[in-house]
Amino acid sequence: MGAAGDDQAAREFLAGIHVGDICGGTVEEVTRSQGVVVTLDGFSARPLGVVWPADVSWRRKTAEAVEVGRRITAEVVAVDLDEGRVRLAMTATENPELWAFLTSRQPGEVLSGTVAAIERFGVFVALDDGPEHPVFPGVGFITIPELSWRRIDAASDVVRVGQRVSCEFLQFDDWNGEARLSLRAMRPDPFAVFAEGVTVGRALHGQVTKVVPFGVFVRVADGIEGLVQLRELAEPPVETAEGILGVGGELMVVVTEVDLERRRLALSPAHRP
Repeated sequence: MGAAGDDQAAREFLAGIHVGDICGGTVEEVTRSQGVVVTLDGFSARPLGVVWPADVSWRRKTAEAVEVGRRITAEVVAVDLDEGRVRLAMTATENPELWAFLTSRQPGEVLSGTVAAIERFGVFVALDDGPEHPVFPGVGFITIPELSWRRIDAASDVVRVGQRVSCEFLQFDDWNGEARLSLRAMRPDPFAVFAEGVTVGRALHGQVTKVVPFGVFVRVADGIEGLVQLRELAEPPVETAEGILGVGGELMVVVTEVDLERRRLALSPAHRP
């Protein structure tokens, strides 16, 4: 069979495969960048299946999970007729209960559980209706920014181990096999509430919360901070805010911009310090 005939045969074979199907095959190649290349059962002319590194295993590295010549089963997650390839996920058949749970979740769905562990990079949540995770202490995971609308120093400022939480489901993280969650989405955005009642030009009393190379952040309401640019702080302009204002210093400011989409508040001193 020539190349054109082989391509046509491959397209016809792939046309009969659908997302969610379970396919079997034999591993032909294992690479660090491409992942696992698979010859699918029923089409031996050339390999049509590929398993990306993130889809091989949530427990083990690719090199430990598969080897050339091994028989595998995996779930179809994408079919590309133009490229003549099927993307497969071995994680689906390695952890069928967990995979089914995560793929059935919908963005915006509310999931409840118990805080299982607190790390510097986020919080693991053991979900009430979710299965156990093969590696982590919980299937649910909340990144630090999704814990609170307010700026926090550590996750422990918001939650504690053993605490009950209800969170909004954001997405299925198929790299780690997690349900990415948001705790802050369950609460009103204080910036949106603030923005409804403030206008450009309004004078506010604030307190400096942070000094950075490009200016100072000033808290003007509970959980609401705005930036005063360094060039606004003194006349003539200075190279650093140190010596002019420090953390805890009080300042009258004027609102110069309210960016609701990016949740940014720009301020200018009402009077030069």
